[in-house]
Amino acid sequence: MLKSILITGGAGFIGSHVVRRFVKNHPDYLIVNADKLTYAGNLENLADIENYNNYRFEKIDIVDKKSVLSLFEKYRFEGVIHLAAESHVDRSIESPDDFVMTNVVGTVNLLNATLASWNSDMNNKLFYHVSTDEVYGTLGKEGYFTEKTPYDPKSPYSASKASSDHFVRAYFNTYKLPVIISNCSNNYGPNQFPEKLIPLMINNIRNNKPLPVYGKGENVRDWLYVEDHAAAIDLIFHKGKPGETYNIGGDNEWKNIDLVKFLCKIMDKKLGRSEGTSEKLITFVTDRPGHDFRYSINSSKLKKELGWKPSVTFSEGLEKTVDWYLENSRWLENVVSGEYEKYYEKMYLNRNRIG
Repeated sequence: MLKSILITGGAGFIGSHVVRRFVKNHPDYLIVNADKLTYAGNLENLADIENYNNYRFEKIDIVDKKSVLSLFEKYRFEGVIHLAAESHVDRSIESPDDFVMTNVVGTVNLLNATLASWNSDMNNKLFYHVSTDEVYGTLGKEGYFTEKTPYDPKSPYSASKASSDHFVRAYFNTYKLPVIISNCSNNYGPNQFPEKLIPLMINNIRNNKPLPVYGKGENVRDWLYVEDHAAAIDLIFHKGKPGETYNIGGDNEWKNIDLVKFLCKIMDKKLGRSEGTSEKLITFVTDRPGHDFRYSINSSKLKKELGWKPSVTFSEGLEKTVDWYLENSRWLENVVSGEYEKYYEKMYLNRNRIG
């Protein structure tokens, strides 16, 4: 009998890369992908592995307690990798209740189902909760987030993820549930829904649309290639120590405006446009409320204790990402739905231009 592993949110951006990696690299595992298939969940992301014998898909909402319990009864999971989450800061500002339900209530439902299923035997089992560096708040021009950095969330999204992290740790301390948490920096790569910065800019450059940049574009982010993140999750799941937290970063700090200009340069070359053409599309828009200035992850614990390191430089990863989106224009067109267009207009096109 195969060892059953539950991966929540496996049809999403990061989740799909984790599911694919586990299905292909661990044929002795039965990988069950549980996803609600909201706007960012897309089964096309997993078309290449959907017929593998060790893969199953279950459409459920983790907010539905009965559905979660039924899933555990059906598969008797021995491991959980929890990625399902509402994750876009702008959406959390518009609708914080959705983030509370999915990120907090959904996580507690999973913890309760896991505890009920494993209560008599927790040996060789693990609940792995995937979180974000945004729970730490914001940095100035210097310094890094470490596993010891106090939590200081600034948005409804990061507050909901911080809350879920606290519940996971509480279940470890109170019930001795074997858990691990990882906090990652901004991910980029194939299959990312085009509301996030890099795929948004790629799509807009391709279609000669304005490139909306918040404020003056001075905010700094640390960028992590999604396949490197999936590799880290695989390593932590198998070699990490229960009760521990591991930070995962890409060692790639970029100001938003510099990143957008670099992306314009790459896209102009790929599309056969004269250099500087796409930069003319940059449009500065009113900054969002509570916009964190800088994130930067110190991954030394993960590197030293488990031997992980990024496999690509940012330039290499960005080239691979651009190539994927240009080669998969049908995928991009399919996900840019009417609902997304309305959201895009609300969040970007109707903002006041500032310069």
